[in-house]
Amino acid sequence: MLNIPIEEINTWDRFYRANFINSLQGFKPVSLIGTVDAQGRPNLAVFSNIVHIGANPALIGFINRPVEAAPHTLGNIKATLQYTINHILPSFVPAAHQSSAKFDKGINEFEQVGLTATWKEGSKAPYVAESRVQYGLQLVEVVPITHNNTFLVIGTVTQVFLEEGLLRQDGFIDLDKAQSVASLGIDGYFFEGKVHRFEYARPNKPVKENNG
Repeated sequence: MLNIPIEEINTWDRFYRANFINSLQGFKPVSLIGTVDAQGRPNLAVFSNIVHIGANPALIGFINRPVEAAPHTLGNIKATLQYTINHILPSFVPAAHQSSAKFDKGINEFEQVGLTATWKEGSKAPYVAESRVQYGLQLVEVVPITHNNTFLVIGTVTQVFLEEGLLRQDGFIDLDKAQSVASLGIDGYFFEGKVHRFEYARPNKPVKENNG
């Protein structure tokens, strides 16, 4: 097994190091975040650092890079307090990845990458019409991470839109059926079916698969 000390990692080329570190944590959810600026101009950007924070209240967070590197999404969220998160399908991965390009402020990334912005009642921010899993959020808190000048952006879920047939009786969402894509590193996209699902684990009780 390779033994790679951090001192060696720190000497690597910037992009090689970024690929390596971003791959360490394994597969991650990847989604498109839709926002508008104060003038109502749409913005779309791909994020692969979205994390569940709590179910009651329903809180979802994501990490925004330093403002100098990625100002538009965070600026729009602060201005309007609303945004959407939309799962990515294999059919539009290239368009989703293209949204990571550094477009100038005010440019409509939906139009640039060929995806469709759609508005729903109760949300100032646009959804991605092609997505099968979409949800809207209201900004709760922006937490500065001073160690590397990034931000944890926390929102509460306000509305959810699912394609018919994805919701199980126990509340489980069939993301494999939805074909929601996962990511690895900064530029890898993956889709595979479900491996296993298990019942709630309890001490001294054999684990059982949940086929519900």
